[in-house]
Amino acid sequence: MPPSTEAKPDTDIYWTPAMAEALETWGEGNAWDEIQFLLATTRGRVLDIACGTGKTMQTLGQRFPALELHGCDISDFLISKAIQRGLPTDRLRVCDATQTGYPDGMFDYSYSIGSLEHFTEQGISDFLKEAARLTRQFSAHMVPVTRSGRDEGWITPHQSYYNNSVEWWLKKCREHFGVVYDIDSRWSDQISTGKWFICGHS
Repeated sequence: MPPSTEAKPDTDIYWTPAMAEALETWGEGNAWDEIQFLLATTRGRVLDIACGTGKTMQTLGQRFPALELHGCDISDFLISKAIQRGLPTDRLRVCDATQTGYPDGMFDYSYSIGSLEHFTEQGISDFLKEAARLTRQFSAHMVPVTRSGRDEGWITPHQSYYNNSVEWWLKKCREHFGVVYDIDSRWSDQISTGKWFICGHS
């Protein structure tokens, strides 16, 4: 499908049972394994940005007791699912990822998985600026990048998102972080492959 000239995020989907169900298996065998590798030797407070139903937080909490896991999401419906699975209510917050309300430097680490690409271009910048503000060590973000290597823009195959090149994403991340690394993810589909952007301050 050709790219749209204007990003129009479909946020209503985050209040549907179908999305909640999809989030229970989405990262199996790829992103959920990879975030464990990234955080395996860390200690401290971690924020899952756009945490959805809290499945990733639950997985990390079961394996790494040295991590104090927090999560936020724009959908109170998805946060209610996280509460139902037993995650502490005082570590969950309903908020926009671009304006979380957390204090500066509250978290040692933060991450997002398959979320950042669904924001408008301004929203992506605001999301990364917010992650930089509240994270002391590194902030890791897994997004799809184009198989073609081109910037294909805002596309709407099912759920609308930006499908752009590694270079496009590196530029966005470097606007707010001093050091950015890109690492391959095992996630993929017919038009995209997954890429982690590991962002630090120095």
